[in-house]
Amino acid sequence: MSTPSATAHRRLPYLLILPSLVFMVLLLGWPMITGLTEAFRGPDGPTLAHWQRMLGEPRFYDAVKNTLLLIAIVIPVQFALALGMGLLLQAKLRFGGVHFYVWAVPLAVSDLAAGLVWLSIFADQGYLNSALSAIGLPVFSWLSYQSPATMLMAVVVAEIWRSTALVLIIVVAGMQMIPREYDEAAQVFGGGAWQRFRHVTLPLLRPSLQVALILRTILAVQTFAVAQALTGRNFPLLVGETYEWFVTLQNPGVASAVALVVLGISLAVSAIYLRALREPATDKELR
Repeated sequence: MSTPSATAHRRLPYLLILPSLVFMVLLLGWPMITGLTEAFRGPDGPTLAHWQRMLGEPRFYDAVKNTLLLIAIVIPVQFALALGMGLLLQAKLRFGGVHFYVWAVPLAVSDLAAGLVWLSIFADQGYLNSALSAIGLPVFSWLSYQSPATMLMAVVVAEIWRSTALVLIIVVAGMQMIPREYDEAAQVFGGGAWQRFRHVTLPLLRPSLQVALILRTILAVQTFAVAQALTGRNFPLLVGETYEWFVTLQNPGVASAVALVVLGISLAVSAIYLRALREPATDKELR
């Protein structure tokens, strides 16, 4: 028979995590339940009218296309830049610490502020056209609704500038966890720089890259303020459509439906990453 003190000791871990559990339920669980309810609820009870209206809106498909295109372009470029900058920092260049802080500065800039910074560059009378005009080259309307390719380019550049630092910090932290003895041993056995990076650094960076990839992709799906500041509704994205339906069109049901699409894409991408980047099973695990 257990004593009261033993029972209290067994309950202690659950009591310690209870405040965090309650906080997470209130922060994440309640809004999710509310969103699900709004997406499937009409004046007369359960309905799919909100989903039918969402799917009947041509801008929804443009928003899905633009969001997926943004992810497909931004994520590989950001990881290539972050890995390159991480390797430069690992090489312990002169003033490497200064380089790291300079590269990390955009992380302190809010999404909207970053969008406004790049708006001053890409606007018709912005710094880019002023520079082109000064050297005798023709100017261009970069953010015109008639030029979707240049609008995409502007949003991609602004998003890469703003958020590559997040990937860099995770990559640098992962590189610092790799013992230098591994790289030195590879050098002893004649491994070149590319071979050491491919067969030593990258495999040991797998957990850090997995975290960075999932986090950055979810945040890319949620891109809104940068594109809103640069293009308004001329370059629709999914989160921007959620905002328009909820705030401008005053339709929380359709807004919740679009938000659930964002959630579904985020969960699907995370599941794909977890499966693709999971550690290979060892012989013991297979048995």
